Amino acid sequence: MSKTDDAAVSSPRPVAAARRKPAGATPARRGRPPKAKAEAAGETRDLILDAAEDLFSKHGFYGVTIREVAREAGVDTALVHYYFGAKRDLFDAVFLRRAEVWNTDRVAAIDRYAEGAGEAMTLEGLLEAFLRPPFEWSLKGGPGWKHYAALVAQTNANPSFGGETMARYFDPAIHRLIELIARVLPDASEVDLYWGYHNLSGALTLTLGETGRLDRLSNGRARSGDLETAGDYMVRFAAAGFRAVAGMSAPKP
Repeated sequence: MSKTDDAAVSSPRPVAAARRKPAGATPARRGRPPKAKAEAAGETRDLILDAAEDLFSKHGFYGVTIREVAREAGVDTALVHYYFGAKRDLFDAVFLRRAEVWNTDRVAAIDRYAEGAGEAMTLEGLLEAFLRPPFEWSLKGGPGWKHYAALVAQTNANPSFGGETMARYFDPAIHRLIELIARVLPDASEVDLYWGYHNLSGALTLTLGETGRLDRLSNGRARSGDLETAGDYMVRFAAAGFRAVAGMSAPKP
C-alpha cells in the first residue's frame, strides 16, 4: 500500500469527522421549541372547544358524538380524548371557558355599581349592571358567544343535568346579585328573591338563545335578535317583578 493509501486510511473521513461532537457539547434540540409546542397545543384545544360548542348548541349534549366534534375540528378522535377525556368532560370544558368570563364581568359590574351608588342603589341600576355583560358579549363577541348563549339556554332547561351544571358554574355570581338586591328590598325574604331570580333566569337564557320565537309570535313586530332593546325591556320587567314578589312568602295574618 502506498503512502497515499496509508494517509487515506489513517485520516478520518470528512463526513465521519463532521458527525463527531466535542466532549461536553450540548446535543442539538430537535422539533419545535417548547413555547411553539404549547402554542400549537393551545390552538388545537381551542379548535376542539369551538367545534364542540357549535355542535352542542345546535344538537344538545346527547345529540353530539366525540367523532363528530373531531370531524368538525379537523383533528383525530384520539386527540379529543387526549385533551378532554370523555364527552361530559369536554362539555364541562366548553361550559367553563365562557362562564368564567361572564361571571367575572357580572360580579365586577355589580360591585362597581354598588360601591358607586351607595345608599342610592336601585333595582334598575343593579340589574342593568348584572345583565349588561352577557348581552354585550352576545352582541359583540362573535359567533362563539352566540353558540354559547344558545348552549346555556339549553342547559338551563335540561332536567337531566342542567340544574347541577348551572349551579356549578353560575351560583356564586347569582348569590352576590341576590345579596345586593336584598339591600334594596329589605322586606323581601330569601324565598321571594330566589323566585324572582328564577323567573329572570328563564327570561335571560331564552332571550340570549335568540330562538326566533318572538319574531313569529309578534309577526315581526319584535325581533329576538334585537338584544339592545331586549336588555332594556328585561331590566324594567325584572325590577318590577322583584318588587311584586317581595313579601309574598310572609305568613298570612
